[in-house]
Amino acid sequence: MVTFLFTLEYVVRIWIVSKPRKFIFSFFGIIDLLAFLPTYLDFFFSGAHGLMVIRALRLLRVFRVLKLNRYTSEGNLIAKALRTSRFKISVFLYAVLMIVIILGAAIYFVEGSENGYYSIPKSKYWVIVTITTVGYGDITPQTVLGQFLASFIMILGYAIIAVPTGIVTAEMGRVHQNEQGKSTRVCKHCLKEGHVSEAHF
Repeated sequence: MVTFLFTLEYVVRIWIVSKPRKFIFSFFGIIDLLAFLPTYLDFFFSGAHGLMVIRALRLLRVFRVLKLNRYTSEGNLIAKALRTSRFKISVFLYAVLMIVIILGAAIYFVEGSENGYYSIPKSKYWVIVTITTVGYGDITPQTVLGQFLASFIMILGYAIIAVPTGIVTAEMGRVHQNEQGKSTRVCKHCLKEGHVSEAHF
């Protein structure tokens, strides 16, 4: 019965809005669709019962019902910062991928299959686990050179975690200042920053 009401509400909403396509592909439009779609999929596909957990997304509708959208501006700020910094993060991820490929091959040749590094893909898996500071411990280097390389990768991992954090944080600050219309330049009269960009003094 609840699923039927969700379906009815979704169809009526599409029928009465002026731009149905815009609603269908909006954030809450997709949430509304996911609220009832798994139930219908379960009728046609036997393994679709596990998709029922997606219905928990219905709780996001509470934001709309209780008019809490105004409190999601912080989330919009983060999303905007991620969008504006996507090229920098893409270059960074490409560099990390190159590091993983090079160091994965290096640890494979240093340690070899006798120490558990049976292939280069397995070695790359170890590099990813180590560089992200997860460290499962299922494979560990046994040679002195391998342990030195592992130590270098661990230290490199901390630097790698800091870089995207700094990129996104800087973009968040820039987006926030742009939305408030304030300049980041230092005023030559009072030596302060953060004035409105149209201000003369």
